Amino acid sequence: MKKHNTMKDIIIIGFALFAMFFGSGNLIFPPYLGRLVGEQYVTAMIGFMIMGVGLPLLGVMATAKAGGSFDEIGNKVGKTFSIILMTALILAIGPFLAIPRTAATTFEISIRPFLPSVSPFIIIAIYFGINLFFVLSPNSIVDIIGKFLTPALLITLLILIVKGVLVPVSTLTDNTLPNTFTASLIEGYQTMDALAAVCFGGIIVTTIKSKGYTSTNEVIKMTLKSSLIAIGGLGIIYGGLMYLGAHTTNLVGEIEKTALVIMLAKQILGSAGTVFLAVAVALACLTTSIGLTTTGATYFSNLSRGKLSYKVAAILISVLSMAIALLGVDHIVGLTTPILKILYPIIIVLVLLTLIGKYVSSSCVYKVTVYVTLVVVLIDVLGKLFNITILQRLMSYLPLSSVDFAWLTPALLAFAVSKLFLCKTEKTA
Repeated sequence: MKKHNTMKDIIIIGFALFAMFFGSGNLIFPPYLGRLVGEQYVTAMIGFMIMGVGLPLLGVMATAKAGGSFDEIGNKVGKTFSIILMTALILAIGPFLAIPRTAATTFEISIRPFLPSVSPFIIIAIYFGINLFFVLSPNSIVDIIGKFLTPALLITLLILIVKGVLVPVSTLTDNTLPNTFTASLIEGYQTMDALAAVCFGGIIVTTIKSKGYTSTNEVIKMTLKSSLIAIGGLGIIYGGLMYLGAHTTNLVGEIEKTALVIMLAKQILGSAGTVFLAVAVALACLTTSIGLTTTGATYFSNLSRGKLSYKVAAILISVLSMAIALLGVDHIVGLTTPILKILYPIIIVLVLLTLIGKYVSSSCVYKVTVYVTLVVVLIDVLGKLFNITILQRLMSYLPLSSVDFAWLTPALLAFAVSKLFLCKTEKTA
């Protein structure tokens, strides 16, 4: 029997998981939210971390419980549904949202402050050229950069946070965000870490098994312990940046999310800090983008059974990502919000159903609960997105509709009714 160095394995896997989740694009949301909530930053922090930290942990645990494949969870609703959902998730963390955001963040934080007249098209084209080079010609330099980059960026942020907490840049201001707690939950969607958790959970499970932990019990325990390290690190970063942002309202008027991060770095660490942050963010964005592009190209190549080659898929993803990246971070966030308001409730329902799996003996419960949730979120999002009065009026009768959680009560009712009355005989697949 192989002898384990369990604590060492937990730490190594925990830091690997942290590096997977920690995209530098996530830097822009906590301080901006903190700026809006001011003195209510603790309430906002709790809401943001539930979705930005807690849910990803549950997502990894659910995937581990399902044997490392989120497809197995989706299959309980139906194979076609599972394919559509996984495709939507890959598109969201890939060419539609996350990859373009890395490029736009790189331009706005790492290039524009130093070269304000340079064309974003040129920089973003160069960015995706470099990205595609590494995606098509894997090179150890990416791993080397990643190994040194994450600690460097983390140390920079910790210095920024500690100094900013000890010597605040300004005073706390009043909250300007209605429904602070629920609005912060929705803002936590923007990290997209929960989507990444269910897509990448299998990588963690495979890594754990490769170290000799083979039983389901061992895998789940190791996943939980290593995940706690990852989310602990995320929690410190998110909480600290939110605290810093809560002290900025008196310093400047309207400001872009990326510009706020730059301003904080300059105020707290000076010009040298701004330069180092710019370099670290650019490299972090690039390594994240390479990983996401590789994941997307592999997925679509496998989905088409080789009819769409890995190379062609990578090129298509890069071209689409470039076009969307040119919109800029704030516009991409505007596109992101309605998509995430559809995907997140579905992920939440599937993850929770999986975690209480021993009480859900029928795939029928999965189907009823998930499809009811899907119908409600589609009606809600489409009604608000296209200002359809009849749909908005329909949703207004549901509890929590005013805070973007109209789906919650129907989902709970669908689960209860299907569990108690509709789905007593059919067993889960």
